[in-house]
Order: sequence, then structure tokens, then C-alpha cells
Amino acid sequence: MKNSIKILTLLFTLSFTAVMALGGGDQTLVVKTSAKCGMCKARLEKDMSLAKGVKTASLNLSDKSMTIVYNTKKTNAKKLKTAISKIGYDADEVIANQKSHDALPGCCRKTSAEHLD
Repeated sequence: MKNSIKILTLLFTLSFTAVMALGGGDQTLVVKTSAKCGMCKARLEKDMSLAKGVKTASLNLSDKSMTIVYNTKKTNAKKLKTAISKIGYDADEVIANQKSHDALPGCCRKTSAEHLD
């Protein structure tokens, strides 16, 4: 009986360890952006949610921070910041791609006046 309990305990521990090793690759990244309005929020959340490895993407307009939960086995923080830049927004130290920024609606550009939706 004692051996059976020890074996079951060992199997449970090994199973738990295997599951953690396979699924433990998620990380959260918080990035300061140059987003300004609800249109920026919708665009960033949609586009980033489609990026490889991204599980969730949410923009807080009050502090202009984008929170991204992603799989570290599929992407990394540098790639995610570059993706934000390619959408047309600054991402921490990564400056917005100029061509993408210029294609944004006027209210979403860095030079536009601040406004609330």
C-alpha cells in the first residue's frame, strides 16, 4: 500500500512538472505607446492580438500603456515592440515607422492635439 502511494505521488509530480515545462512560456510585457484615442486602442489591440505568439493585448488609454501576454517560445519583447512600431506607434524606445505613422488617421498621429473619446 505504501509503495502504491509513493508511486502515485511520483507519477503526479512528474506529470505536473511536464505540464509546467510545456505551458510555462507565457510572459507579460508592458509598453508605453504614443496612442491617443479609441481608434488607436482598437487598432493596436486588434493588430497585436493577431501577432505571432500573442495571447492578449490591451491598451490603457489613461497612461498609454499596452499590456501584452505572449508565448516566449514564439516571440519576444523586441519583436513585439517592432510590431507596434510597424502599426505606426512608438513602443518605449522604438520609434514609430514613419510611413505607417503617416498613414494613421489625423487624430491618431503624434502631432495631433490630445482628445478623449
